[in-house]
Amino acid sequence: MNLKNKLRWIMAIVTTFLFAVAVGQSAKASTIDNSYALSSNQGSSLRTSNNVVIAHATAVYAPARNVAIFENRTWYSNGAYVQYIVGDGGKIYRVGAEGYQAWGAGSWANANAPVQIELAQTYDQAEFRKDYVTYVNLLRSSAIKYGIPTDVDSSAWQGVKSHLWITNHVWGDHTDPYGYLASHGVTKAQFAHDVKYGFSSSGNNVNPAPKPNKPNKPVKPAKKEAVHVNYALHQKGKQWLSPVKDFNSGSNGFAGVPNSKHDMLYIKVNHGSLMYRVHTIEDGWLPFVHKGNKNDTVNGVAGIKGHTIDGVQMYYTTPHGETYQQSYYRSQTTQRTGYLGTCADNGSVAGYDNFAGMLGEPLDRLQIHINDNSKY
Repeated sequence: MNLKNKLRWIMAIVTTFLFAVAVGQSAKASTIDNSYALSSNQGSSLRTSNNVVIAHATAVYAPARNVAIFENRTWYSNGAYVQYIVGDGGKIYRVGAEGYQAWGAGSWANANAPVQIELAQTYDQAEFRKDYVTYVNLLRSSAIKYGIPTDVDSSAWQGVKSHLWITNHVWGDHTDPYGYLASHGVTKAQFAHDVKYGFSSSGNNVNPAPKPNKPNKPVKPAKKEAVHVNYALHQKGKQWLSPVKDFNSGSNGFAGVPNSKHDMLYIKVNHGSLMYRVHTIEDGWLPFVHKGNKNDTVNGVAGIKGHTIDGVQMYYTTPHGETYQQSYYRSQTTQRTGYLGTCADNGSVAGYDNFAGMLGEPLDRLQIHINDNSKY
């Protein structure tokens, strides 16, 4: 019996174990449910380097138990599973084996993460709170166990990393878990603070964020800048179309020609920064582009001349100290009537956090605007 099989055999015998946070504080004891754990001859046999712990959200509003059952059943056919799913009121379900590669966030992330954790999504705030406390403490204790820093999404290539960080720095198109956390009022800063310090057994912060001394000084609100986006599509086999600014009603409300195919796209903003890429029927996803210049087809344009665009993805970065804004965008295809669902670049629009378009169907219209809320 090899080392992996020995470890998995031990874990199959041991039905529960407890996690505790550091700094002399006890985390809420959580029982691990091994009912849906992969067997010793399933999952990857490759060991990981211990550099990151990855925080996910499931992107579906379904019980954590259902997600665990699904990953156990489809781990090979879908090529996707993680070590733990948290949900159902603070429960933890194990699927993959710790210290062995899971298939959750691409080759680099999988090879460097001894633990990847999914947070199941719920509309119930009380259930979310229980899930969140368990999720945070499991992320934190897993990092400590493997000697990994508890800093979230730092510039270092070690620490607790969101799937969005992996997308922005390594590979991929996911933005979790921030869209889901935001839907329950948890900001990126709060999440980072909570993971760093953890929760006590009562579910309270071990080290609460400091509150200002009284009398409170008035806080200067963040400045919201008006951000405008200019963009244009190149009609396949013809020419560049006139650029569109934001979106309006009528014929000027979108880039593209109805019932036509397009092969190149450029986008530029007047403030902040935006990266974007396209998916073509012939090539799949192409690299991200950070500039918008139709005369620079290498660095300023997404797409390949003659290859049909069927998907678009973008991320807007708000300058530091300003009101957080993001890109909202949507598209139509040549094969169906009406716009597809609106996309938000941080995944806060449920069900449409990946890209605009329908793969395999030529994209014929595109609308974009940048704001702190959707105007569609």
